[in-house]
Amino acid sequence: MKLNIKFTLFVFFIVVSLFAQENPNPSQEYFIGNNIWMLLSTFLVFIMHLGFSTLEVGLTRSKNTTNILFKNLIIIALGILLYSFWGFNVMYPGENSDPNQTNWLIDGFLGKFVFGLDVPIGSQIGYANGNYTFLTDFLFQAMFAATAMTIVSGAVAERIKLSAFIVFAFLYVGIAYPIIGSWKWGGGWLDTLGFYDFAGSTIVHSFGGWAALVCVIILRPRLGKYINGKVQAIPGHNLPLAAIGVFLLWLGWFGFNGGSVLSADPESISFVLTTTTLAAAAGIIGSAIASVLVIKKPDLTMVLNGVLAGLVSITAGADVISIPMSILVGFIGGVLVVVSVIFIDSILKIDDPVGAISVHLVCGIWGTLAVGLFGVSLNEIAENTISFNSQLIGVLAIGVFSIIVSFIFFFLIKIIMGVRVSEKEERQGLDIAEHGQSAYGEGIEF
Repeated sequence: MKLNIKFTLFVFFIVVSLFAQENPNPSQEYFIGNNIWMLLSTFLVFIMHLGFSTLEVGLTRSKNTTNILFKNLIIIALGILLYSFWGFNVMYPGENSDPNQTNWLIDGFLGKFVFGLDVPIGSQIGYANGNYTFLTDFLFQAMFAATAMTIVSGAVAERIKLSAFIVFAFLYVGIAYPIIGSWKWGGGWLDTLGFYDFAGSTIVHSFGGWAALVCVIILRPRLGKYINGKVQAIPGHNLPLAAIGVFLLWLGWFGFNGGSVLSADPESISFVLTTTTLAAAAGIIGSAIASVLVIKKPDLTMVLNGVLAGLVSITAGADVISIPMSILVGFIGGVLVVVSVIFIDSILKIDDPVGAISVHLVCGIWGTLAVGLFGVSLNEIAENTISFNSQLIGVLAIGVFSIIVSFIFFFLIKIIMGVRVSEKEERQGLDIAEHGQSAYGEGIEF
């Protein structure tokens, strides 16, 4: 049985490598091969949501497990449905936007407001230079749309009202994400400026990280986290589950970054997956060393976040940062996440149960700026260095937009319906208080 599975996978990848490449007028074989790779990448990105769920569950208390799993399911539903209703068209104006008749405000800053996926059943619409179908591109990009809110989910865990979270997710994923995505990936003003973000260190990860920071500040720390100015550890209930989540995320990142090549070109995919893997490995080493030096112990939770730090850091430049430099980028990301977690928790007194702000915001910023330091054009390795200034402008622009929009949305939700559960509900646990059911079959936990 195992031999048959291995043989099938071997044949599959041989077929894909033979028939898939980036080609402005691909043959049917090339088209099918590219389409298969993009769909496989879509499935890998989808499995990342399981990784986020198990990581978040493992790093928090058992009495909030059902709530966390419910939120992560809702995120996927909202992300996909809202993206199909109008988000995809806003983010990728495509043929709806004539370069010779562009409305600078609408197309450059706000995308193109076209509702629905108007695609005939059974049609094979060439997209991205004809490499794969329009709907394959939609499915792949829809998986990205929900990821930003999974970042927020971890940061606000254990004390946010489910209703408030759902409303915020609806607004942030439905409205804000497609707009900032259109600035770069949809050919908007940041793309024109030369800003580079291959797979979303800023467009996905920092975007979610800024919202997480704003929401956590408004929401305030969990009960018992800070007593008389001193930090009180609130350990997660299941580190093996957290570790499984990180391994699933690492696996899914092969689709996250590998699919962002937007074809199954063998050389490009091999390069991107190599830099991605090396950065993740270097993130482990960097976080392990930093945790020993700073905490005096090799802390597992820090190293788990170190994996993600390396992955987030390389995501912006996985295709334009050299293999040796990808190790450096990942290593620095691993060190940064340890320092950031301690600084945010102990100095700023900001309660982030899973370290999401440090992983996605801090390392997302680092990874995007690293493209300006180490990234080069693959076509002109020695001649065309990506501008650091354009990277900095992109980070600042998306940061300012994310902060303003997330503050407006979350503050209005706080005024209208409240964002935090009562003290009694928080002590009881959100599984019982919000859902009336326990994840592990136990009674009420205090």
